Amino acid sequence: MLAGYPEPLVQQADALWRAGELMPVLRRRHDEAHQVRDDAALYDYVQALKTRYLRKAEPLQHVGYDARLRVIQHALGTHTRRTQVQGARLKMRREIRVASLFKDAPAALLRTIVVHELAHLKELEHNKAFYQLCQHMEPDYFQLEFALRLWLLALEPAA
Repeated sequence: MLAGYPEPLVQQADALWRAGELMPVLRRRHDEAHQVRDDAALYDYVQALKTRYLRKAEPLQHVGYDARLRVIQHALGTHTRRTQVQGARLKMRREIRVASLFKDAPAALLRTIVVHELAHLKELEHNKAFYQLCQHMEPDYFQLEFALRLWLLALEPAA
């Protein structure tokens, strides 16, 4: 979960996790809760960010929480593109689904997942342009992505 981060950071996070102190540390840093509890609220939240940063992106047909998304499968959120036939036309249907466990996440971490999935509307691959777009929407994106990984680690029972 923390692969690719500097070893001293990983060791510090592991020590906090094993001592049961990782979640309290994260709660102190990211104590703001969000009120985005259902699919309708999530849709409005995502649309507001999309309108602010990605006005010309294709519209979203569905946004919602998904209890089937599992962290084990490395899917915290998904963006899908699906074609539908409508008469003689093909129509692209775009959806964003966010793992249900983010209903209880700090506000900044929910925003990080949403920003990540919105960036996929413009950039499909995790490349330089993708991460630049993430940073445009959330200047602290990299720090929050690390905090998100720590939060997921803190949710796991200590060994």
